[in-house]
Amino acid sequence: MKREIIKTRDGSATIYLPEWNEHYHSKHGALQEAEHVFIKSGFKHYLSENKPEEISVLEIGFGTGLNALLSFFEAEKARVKMNYTGVEAYPVSEEELKALDYAEVVSGENTSGVFQKLHETEWEKPNKISTFFSLQKEKKFFSEISAFEDFDLIYFDAFGPRVQPDLWSEEVFRNMYRALREKGVLVTYSAKGDVRRAMQAAGFTVERLAGPPGKREMLRATKMGAC
Repeated sequence: MKREIIKTRDGSATIYLPEWNEHYHSKHGALQEAEHVFIKSGFKHYLSENKPEEISVLEIGFGTGLNALLSFFEAEKARVKMNYTGVEAYPVSEEELKALDYAEVVSGENTSGVFQKLHETEWEKPNKISTFFSLQKEKKFFSEISAFEDFDLIYFDAFGPRVQPDLWSEEVFRNMYRALREKGVLVTYSAKGDVRRAMQAAGFTVERLAGPPGKREMLRATKMGAC
């Protein structure tokens, strides 16, 4: 499928799929969306509620690596050990990564080097990026995830339900529920009623939150009990 690099409204880049009229990140601002949905409403929320010394994160849709890059710097700042697993069936090419150039918009020490390291690490094995950040990239379809209470936080960043409704089903969210530990949190940019109801049917307690620029709402789901 054809992929194009485009600039979003906050100056950060993302990948656009013309065939689906779908973006990897919000056209209103890729960086703003990632920071609001996954960092502020996900990582920082989990830290404030649970105060862990170590956290395990699962990203559904590793894609451009923007969420992992931001999480790296947040883990460093918070001095919390983060074990990050990114699942992606169709990895981004080296040429596309150079064109994205997130070092221009993400502040941090040696941003370009960190971004490159995240993408150069081997797949299917844990890679220690720094004292506070470990990354394991897994090339697989989301339906192949079989984790059981392995994660504290899920970044659910799949393509939207308009183009891939099967990724937002009750069955998928039951799998996400099993993957989380008790009090685990899942955050996503989507706020569709069907998505919220699928999460609730899977057992989650679901909150509607203010969305990032260009989007009125988003969802945060919490696992309040054991499987």
